[in-house]
Amino acid sequence: MKRIVEIVPARPGWYARWRLTPQATRCYRVSLWALLEEADGVGREVVGIDCTGQWPGADDNEAGGEFVRYLFQTPDSGPPEDAEPLPGDADRRADGPRLQPVTAT
Repeated sequence: MKRIVEIVPARPGWYARWRLTPQATRCYRVSLWALLEEADGVGREVVGIDCTGQWPGADDNEAGGEFVRYLFQTPDSGPPEDAEPLPGDADRRADGPRLQPVTAT
């Protein structure tokens, strides 16, 4: 069994890429990094936990998804093409639907 030794917030620009089908991938923003340690204290590893709560090796990850890799894109270069938009992102993405203002009545 592994235990969490340390948790650090992820800087903007980090993504976890998952393969959903042989032809399709999806990136999710990494929310935090966790340093995991084996119960005997011998082995350590760092995993990124994405905004959906998934990380490589977790038992309750989305069915059918296979972790591919972590990637970094500078925030000014925008998200990867296969990035999952978060609430509020649709109005900032050129290829996504535009939010229209609603007038209060």
